[in-house]
Amino acid sequence: MAFENLSEKLQNTFKKLRGKGVLQEADINEAMREVKLALLEADVNFKVVKEFVAAVKEKCLGAEVLESLTPGQQVIKIVNDELISLMGGTGSKLTYSPSGFTVLLMVGLQGTGKTTTCGKLAAWLKKNGKKPMLCACDIYRPAAIDQLEVVGKSVDVPVYTDRESRIAEDIALAAMKEAQRKGFDVLIVDTAGRLQIDDALMEELVRVKKAVKPHEILLVVDAMTGQDAVNAAEGFNERLGIDGIIMTKMDGDSRGGAALSAKKVTGRPIKFMGMGEKMDALEPFHPERMASRILGMGDMLSLIEKAQESFDEEKAAKLEKKLKKNEFTLEDFLDQMGQVRNMGGIGKMLEMLPGMNSKAVSDADIEKSEKEFRQMEAIIQSMTLEERRNPSILNASRRKRISAGCGQPVSKINSLIKKYEDAKKLMKQFNNPNFMKKNKKFKGLF
Repeated sequence: MAFENLSEKLQNTFKKLRGKGVLQEADINEAMREVKLALLEADVNFKVVKEFVAAVKEKCLGAEVLESLTPGQQVIKIVNDELISLMGGTGSKLTYSPSGFTVLLMVGLQGTGKTTTCGKLAAWLKKNGKKPMLCACDIYRPAAIDQLEVVGKSVDVPVYTDRESRIAEDIALAAMKEAQRKGFDVLIVDTAGRLQIDDALMEELVRVKKAVKPHEILLVVDAMTGQDAVNAAEGFNERLGIDGIIMTKMDGDSRGGAALSAKKVTGRPIKFMGMGEKMDALEPFHPERMASRILGMGDMLSLIEKAQESFDEEKAAKLEKKLKKNEFTLEDFLDQMGQVRNMGGIGKMLEMLPGMNSKAVSDADIEKSEKEFRQMEAIIQSMTLEERRNPSILNASRRKRISAGCGQPVSKINSLIKKYEDAKKLMKQFNNPNFMKKNKKFKGLF
């Protein structure tokens, strides 16, 4: 999880403050010392840390905090506000050309996941109503064109290639004309990378920029390289001029220093973050939501958005009818589990819940839950259609046969049936108008 170590340390620091009825200057000094150490350990730029802690401390020593009835909460609010400001204030959206045709130039060093990110961005654009085309302009790295074609095929987006040309700007310009002719509205240009910033790389990128006049230049950096990622961003911005940053491998970086330093050092916002290997694992970067996650306050907006993405109104209407007729089957139960998976699995959901810090639920717990999901899926798929739709016929001999078919003991099948029955009762309750009247807090959730 991104910011895992920082999140744990900050939450422990603020837990001590919450326990105090009155705060003294010494309490704030001690808390700020711990905050400073936590940020430095998270690989945040030293200058950024120094300025951040000074700004927080100045506001924390104000009379409204020291004389407040809840000084600990006031300090947390100040830190939250400063974290949001540090990461850019508000989310920076991808902008499009007023002409109706947008060129996005993707740049970065080798090994940052640039080509894969091109595919992820294309998938995100499709989901948001755009019609993208990809262009392969990495003419140096072996199999770079093949890789982009594979990525494009996986998200069902066409890729413009020219295996004969050795001039990147000519390829990009030809791709732009082809995309416009065929009615695409966004062209994503994948360019060559290097192991380090050099004159040859920059000169080529400048030529491509001049040829296609991109509406946005997006720099792809690897979050796991920490301050090296920030240094790369600063270098590209000085030589090329970038409009935004896409930070990959955020799910694998427990420190998060690059994300906290990038905006302050470069002046350019993080627009997206890569949160996994799948092609749909690209998320818009929201500073306010990320700050909330870091401080253990959850990210309910993102959780709701994920739920809406996986929500199928037609299925929901059918399920409601089934519940009214008491026809909730094991097939429906399996479908509900699938929706949880579509939201990123139990682990991703827990990260977004308030109060669920990184250590509250261990990786072993999450893996155990995922394993149970897979076992239940195997059990249900080993049943006949009649058994799935009418579990009451599952006698001992049927359960024994299912056990042999899925490789799970009968006890697991018995446990699944109990969970199914419990879920059925619970969903029936939620569908009861009297229950909803008595429990208004659930109104609108089901």
